[in-house]
Amino acid sequence: MNSHLNRIEIASPEDRVLTHNGLYHKVIHRTEREYDGDILILKNKFGEVTVTPEHMVLAIRLPKGDKFLRTEHRQGLKSAWYHAEDLRKGDIVLYPILKEIKDMESIDFNVMRSEWDFRSKPIHAKIPIGEDFLRLCGYFISEGHPREEPSKTYIEFSLNINERGIEEDIREITKNLFNIEIKSKERPERKTRQVLISSAMLTRFFKKLFGDYGYTRKLPHFMMLLPPSKQRALLYGLWKGDGYINIERKGARAGYSTTSFELAQQIKMLLLRQGIVASMYTDKAYIKNGIRHRQSYRLHVGQRDSLKKLCNFMGLTYNPKSHASRDSWFDNDFVYIPIMNIQRIEYSGKVYNLEVNKDHSFTTEAFCLHNCGDLMEFYVRVDPETEIIKDIKFKTFGCGSAIATSSMTTELAIGMTLDEAMKLTRSDVATELDGLPPRKMHCSNLAADALHAAIEDYRAKREGRPRPGPKDEDHHDHACEP
Repeated sequence: MNSHLNRIEIASPEDRVLTHNGLYHKVIHRTEREYDGDILILKNKFGEVTVTPEHMVLAIRLPKGDKFLRTEHRQGLKSAWYHAEDLRKGDIVLYPILKEIKDMESIDFNVMRSEWDFRSKPIHAKIPIGEDFLRLCGYFISEGHPREEPSKTYIEFSLNINERGIEEDIREITKNLFNIEIKSKERPERKTRQVLISSAMLTRFFKKLFGDYGYTRKLPHFMMLLPPSKQRALLYGLWKGDGYINIERKGARAGYSTTSFELAQQIKMLLLRQGIVASMYTDKAYIKNGIRHRQSYRLHVGQRDSLKKLCNFMGLTYNPKSHASRDSWFDNDFVYIPIMNIQRIEYSGKVYNLEVNKDHSFTTEAFCLHNCGDLMEFYVRVDPETEIIKDIKFKTFGCGSAIATSSMTTELAIGMTLDEAMKLTRSDVATELDGLPPRKMHCSNLAADALHAAIEDYRAKREGRPRPGPKDEDHHDHACEP
């Protein structure tokens, strides 16, 4: 939601969620209901999602045969929305690349000098958003800490003693952008290098942008929407701080670690915009030498094409020593990654769903989901004198049962009056189809409801009343909960 991660049960209208088209659209409403039955836990290299079996996932189902063990043969297959229960381990899911771009030339420096702040130098009202500023932001997120002590507020960077290059870069950027001289101190006994920026206003500015502690760090929305070419400088600073690249070993790899789950997910999205796919891992909290270490989140880049791209903007030359192993690929809109595991468990409790404007989908940390089990659009043509339904057309997005019930509903309703058609029930539709499996009964319910909604829409138009639903066309979208 709005470039941040939140639990689905707190989503509300006007929140904007990332859809399968790589754009943000508003939530129309959130649904919740009690559920008692099996649920599925789908897992891939980005994480996992828990859904009901009927919920729809954007994916590619792999045909049988050794031919489709090779990635190049999978790339020609068509994607579609599949019910989760129809997917298998090894099938490919599509994850959207964020397309929304909003460039910014500068950011307002809206921090006021406090009454008792006599030390902070004045800072320009607008800070240019260029490579230098974004690189400094990356250093701060990874290695910086806002310190607020009595009569002394400053930013402290805790670097490795050998990271002299980062110190010099911070020194030059801080001088050029803010006319502030940094202070530094080596601590050989701890093998660290401390770099200090003494400015209370700048400290509060960075704290407001990115959060206070390491585990609360996150990027502001505007940084997620900057052009990918600009974001490379941000990634450079982040990776220099808390990342590593090892291209000397046979299986070359790179990684980034943070105690902020949200920051890890945001970096994943930034990397996708660069054509880089990273696997996500969670390292549990532990205690060592009496010191408690928080749970951390690790991004691992090992696929050769992705590692090449990362090394390129990090200024490294990577000459692979091993054969390429590739289970994922990109196009302009998506990254394609395999399902690693599917688990079925029993569940009793609430399930949630979102109705999303325009694209009717939403993106979790690991999967792209349709905002409903099935989607139906019904169009009715009515004789205004007799109120007899002369014709019905439908468009159904869903499983075979949903299409069958849509078709049967139209056959039953044509020739009926509007009042007669409003009395059609799910059992009427199911009976005409010689029954439906119990778990597919929601499809007949959906078809009847969609017809009723179309009739209500027609009547509202004729009577000059406000028409139901979010659309202006003479049809109604009706969605069931998965």
